[in-house]
Amino acid sequence: MLLTLDSLREELLKWDGCALSKQANAVLGEGNPHATVFFVGEAPGQKEDELRRPFVGAAGQLLNTLLERINLKREDVYISNVVKYRPPGNRDPEPIEKEQCMPWLMLELALIKPKVVVPLGRHALGHFLPTISITNAHGRAFKLTDDITIFPIYHPAAALHNGNLRGGLEADFLGLGEHLKSRGLFPAAA
Repeated sequence: MLLTLDSLREELLKWDGCALSKQANAVLGEGNPHATVFFVGEAPGQKEDELRRPFVGAAGQLLNTLLERINLKREDVYISNVVKYRPPGNRDPEPIEKEQCMPWLMLELALIKPKVVVPLGRHALGHFLPTISITNAHGRAFKLTDDITIFPIYHPAAALHNGNLRGGLEADFLGLGEHLKSRGLFPAAA
């Protein structure tokens, strides 16, 4: 069977390899299947669980606004999460949950083949750059491989809960826009 985003979504709906799958809906990423930029959050929230789509709640609305400020639309990028199910009460995902769901994220990355991966917050960053904190990494580009750059940014939800992070989040997005422009990495057409 040829692996596609649609077939991956179908497989995730049948998967029960994470305890969260027994109490929440599966939420695979969505967006441009040829995206240059791949955003990775930590886990779905309540609205995402209800609609089975990533970043559709308040944090998603802020993400959309920030994308527009750098001349991107949701349709230009791919958006996913490390954990594919909502943790109860929107608690932080546990290490075992991140580990169990990581193969799904790796398959998404393999299918999309982005040039820039944007971890949103510490949980997403921990997979790509485990020895650096989001406080020290946000707004900076890190070369992961010859083909992939990691550009960590604060999670939009963190900025909604802590107004002091809002300026940093906005600056991070402007920095991302400059990074993309300087390297000619405008999103591929859908």
